[in-house]
This record gives sequence, C-alpha cells and structure tokens, in this order.
Amino acid sequence: MKALILHAEARTARLEAIDTPIASSHEIIVDVKAISLNPIDPLYVSNPLGSTGRTIGSDFAGEIAILGPSIPASSSLQVGDRVAGFLQGACSVNDRPGAFAEYVKIDWDLVWKIPDGVSFEEAAGVSLVALTAAQGMWFRLGLPAPFDYDKIKAFGEHPEWTWNKSGQQQLPKVIDFFIYGASTSVGLYAAQMVRLSAEAAGKKVRLFGAASKARWDFLKAEPYGYEFLVDYRDHDWPEQIRKLSGGAGVHFAYDCISEGDSVERVSSTLADTGRSAIVRSRAGGAWQAGELSFEPIYGAVWEGLGEEVQYQGFTVKKSPAGREFAVAFYKWLGEATGTSLNPVPIRKMPGGLAKVVEDGLVLLGSGKMEERETKRTEEWMKPVSAEKLVYTI
Repeated sequence: MKALILHAEARTARLEAIDTPIASSHEIIVDVKAISLNPIDPLYVSNPLGSTGRTIGSDFAGEIAILGPSIPASSSLQVGDRVAGFLQGACSVNDRPGAFAEYVKIDWDLVWKIPDGVSFEEAAGVSLVALTAAQGMWFRLGLPAPFDYDKIKAFGEHPEWTWNKSGQQQLPKVIDFFIYGASTSVGLYAAQMVRLSAEAAGKKVRLFGAASKARWDFLKAEPYGYEFLVDYRDHDWPEQIRKLSGGAGVHFAYDCISEGDSVERVSSTLADTGRSAIVRSRAGGAWQAGELSFEPIYGAVWEGLGEEVQYQGFTVKKSPAGREFAVAFYKWLGEATGTSLNPVPIRKMPGGLAKVVEDGLVLLGSGKMEERETKRTEEWMKPVSAEKLVYTI
C-alpha cells in the first residue's frame, strides 16, 4: 500500500510503498477513504519528534476491511461498516504509525460508526478535534456530558481537580463561557458542546468568543450561537470580555490556540473562581506566562488512545480514564454526528495523498497562527478559517 512517510532529517514526508498492516486479535483494518489535516500534522513534520520511516497523520475515515478474531460480538462491528477515528502519527517520540495511508489498523473500540447522511469526507474531520473539545469541556472542566462515563475515576487520576470530586458539579443558573479561537475546528465543536452541557443541566449559557470579524456572522448563527464576540487582533480584547461579562469575568474559558501570551490573556478574563482549559502545555514551551490565579488544565488528546506519550522533555502519562472517556464519547458520536453535533465545514482538497505535503501541510504552516499563510493563488490554497482540509483517498 501507499503511505506518507516521515523523513526527519529533511523535515518532510514522502509518498512511499510500505507493507499493509496486520490486525492483532483486538484490532480492525480500515480501508481509508478520506483523511483530514490538523495543525499538528505539519508541525511535527517540519519539527520532527519521530524518526524517519513513520507514517504521518492523524484523522481518517473508511470502511472496515478486516476484523480481529477476538473482537466481541457485542461490538456489532462488521466488515464493510463505515467508521472513523484517529491515530497518533508522528506527533511524539513513541514509534506509532499514523493515518495518512491506504490502510490503517486501530483498536476496535476506538472508532465510531459514521451515521447515514454523513460522508467519509465530513467524518474524517471529526475524530481528533471533537475529542479534543469533549475532553476540555467534559473530561477536564467537568461540565455535564450527554453520555455516561466514570467521572469518579477521571478525577481519581487527577487529585488536583478539586471542583467535581462527587461527579455532581454546582453550576450557576447562567454559565458564562469564553472560547479563544472560536473559529478553529476545536472551537466550533466546543461551542456546540457547551450548549449541550447547559441543556443537560437545565441551565442557560452565554457564549463569548474571540475570532476574526469576518467570521462573526457565521459564529452568531446556529449551531454555535455566540452572544458576544471580540476581534482577537484587538490589543484590549481581554478587557472587552470582562466588560461584556458585567465586570466579574467569565466562569469558564477554553483556549483553543494556547501559544505565546494567549493563555495568560485568556486567564485574565476569568472570574475569581473561574477555570480554564488549554490544548498545548506549559512544559512543552508553546506558551509562556507568569503566576496565574488558576493554572489552566492541560491534557493531550492522545490520552484517548490509552498510551503514554513522550515528547522531547516531558511525558504525558497513560490514562485509563482518558481512554474510557474516549470510548464512551465515540459511542455517542456515532449516534449524535449530524444531529446533536454538526460536523464542521470541510474544504475538499485535490490530488489525494500525493498532494498532502505540497499543498495541505504548506497551507497549515508549521503550527503557529501567523505562519498559516501562503501566497499561492489556487482556489484551494486560500487561507483556512472555520473549516477542515480533507483529502479523498
């Protein structure tokens, strides 16, 4: 089969022929029909953590080609089922294959069934970013989720998470929630999930967001429904958020960018008892801040795969609770996608796997927002905002 293989010394990836994966007893082989790009994909190709020879990429969607012999009958999985999921790719020191290939293997319970009416291309853009948002909203901040998972186990892994030990968090009648990077894919899912949490708890929510003015009308419409928006380019946007919240600050914040000074500035929008979650770690050097009134909650989306993740300089521990949460979330996702939870808009990119490196990875840059620009003039190479880049395989 063909796959995009990391060449670490050259800081690029190349399309090569490699062996088709073989499923273990608890794994499935998926015939990949579509892949979706995330900013981490070009980041860890241009700044490689892995060694040469690894398949890159995270998100995929396709059809089950082979079922491992020990997959329980209760899974209801069958050859030919349409499923989606994500792999770690070249995004850590750990030697694990990624998703940008014609076939992938994955644990049977870490995929979700694609509902009728949702295309492979739409589904390919869901798994990683939707789980990232769900982890931030429900697993870490502890807002009510529309499905059951072991909350006590989750907080047992994190004794520092003191606000929800009983699994029954007290929420205000009106939840003020701020999302920085509101037009990112993670932000688009987070906004929908906050509204689902408020509905589950019988509460109201006021959504505050920071995004380009060009996206405000889009973000004010359903299914996002922002009440208040500020331009992230304004130097005083934190003061604007506090003023819009009535001066007291917001109850919760989610920083979907988490780089430079964004974490410190987002933290300044919080009320005295407010809490925030982030998508990149202080230990990894993505952002810098002094002493904060509340240390924002970080966790890698890879926790959902149930494996230890080694970066250069720090390690994200294996999280059994994180994996259990991902399994429960994906079971719900197979029922909710296209109804309770809308996939984010997609941009269909031409050329399949052969064009990912020269087009998609270039368009997403090396990870930083200011580097995600290109002077290319093709229609599919216009700047990315509020959409996922998808390739049909």
